[in-house]
Amino acid sequence: MSIRIDIPPYLQPLTDNREVVAVDGRTIGACLDHLVRQFSRMGKMLFDEKGSLHSYVGIYLNGEDAYPDELTKPVAEGDTLYILYVIGGG
Repeated sequence: MSIRIDIPPYLQPLTDNREVVAVDGRTIGACLDHLVRQFSRMGKMLFDEKGSLHSYVGIYLNGEDAYPDELTKPVAEGDTLYILYVIGGG
């Protein structure tokens, strides 16, 4: 199953400057694991030492926020994932 991950410009240096990476998986978590297997430096940018997404990482599935079950949410052939860093402040 082919899933597309759109890589934001600030993470593209970690994917050999690719804007899009094709991955396989049945869940968002499996797709992100496949991304990290292809580009190991992405692991530290997405996950903490316990394997959870960093609190500042937002995952969107076909343009919709996947929170709160990002890693277990199922995906289907042709879906697109977006990785965004959430910036807070006031």
